[in-house]
Amino acid sequence: MHKIFEPTTLGDIAIQNRIIMAPMTRSRANEHDEPTELTVEYYRQRASAGLIVTEGTQPSPTGKGYCRTPGIYSAAQIQAWRAVTDAVHARGGRIVMQLMHCGRIGSRFNKARDAETIAPSPLKARGKIFTATHGMAEFEMPRALTLAEIPLIVSQFATATTNALQAGFDGVELHCASGYLPMQFLCTSTNQRNDNYGGSVINRIRFVLEVLAAMCAVTPGRHVGLRICPGSTYNDISDEDPADTFSKLLTAANTLNLAYVHLLYRPEAHFDPLPLVRASFTGPLILNDGITLAAAKEIISTNRASAVSFGRAFIANPDLVTRFQLEKPLAEFDTSTLYTAGAKGYTDYANAP
Repeated sequence: MHKIFEPTTLGDIAIQNRIIMAPMTRSRANEHDEPTELTVEYYRQRASAGLIVTEGTQPSPTGKGYCRTPGIYSAAQIQAWRAVTDAVHARGGRIVMQLMHCGRIGSRFNKARDAETIAPSPLKARGKIFTATHGMAEFEMPRALTLAEIPLIVSQFATATTNALQAGFDGVELHCASGYLPMQFLCTSTNQRNDNYGGSVINRIRFVLEVLAAMCAVTPGRHVGLRICPGSTYNDISDEDPADTFSKLLTAANTLNLAYVHLLYRPEAHFDPLPLVRASFTGPLILNDGITLAAAKEIISTNRASAVSFGRAFIANPDLVTRFQLEKPLAEFDTSTLYTAGAKGYTDYANAP
């Protein structure tokens, strides 16, 4: 049996194999941003993954960007997520919650009426976002956070971590990619502050480090992961020197004893982030994005990463680990149902015969 099917640990999280289910927005939460019975079944079906990383979950109403995404800030949300973790654990699986604050990436049509759109600086992102009520809508003009407000946002991540642990999760992952709030603080195109959180790279990485430290402070042991994509321009973001920014971020993050770094691996011709991450971060590494089983086996065999995560392959193949083990063909997912409401394209995919 190949090493990819063997158990390992990510920090203090013991996993049964090295095939990780990547976080994927599926837009199935109810009108109160709560996971539903369909959500329970969706994750239960995929519990044979070594580790499930949930869809991005907002730590506060302000953090919401997309329609029908779940939260982790109310008692009802905690209770609803508890049903998910109980179902995954009953099948021997492990699951962590990804915390996602979208910052300037959002629309008022997807948020509660009193939920603002905030960012490090008052810079509107180019592009549009889907809303269930108004179709495609332009991103909002964000309000810049004041210096006094930033500790409150940091504390929201800490509270969300506490809530996730109360809901039974095995850990939490900070979404610091895809142009969302943590990455907005990191990057020069979205952070034009002139205080302790802007300007120099040391100042720009400060917010992310403070959030990670606050999350780690409320977890027993190493149960906090970090998802990054250095050099990404998704959601209208860029950085003048991503190699410098992320190498300094990861070097500083080493002192926090993170469970893992989850690298969304999209090397471009002028910048390959993997050598940078391997040189800067000493803990376990998960690689993600369009990796085949053959490539994943090679990555694990050569110790380039501790585990590999698969996204859309897990959508149409709830039994993905078994299919990989038996070398069975993979089913194709229905792109038209990725973000629609209901069971179709969510919980109705079958296991291999």
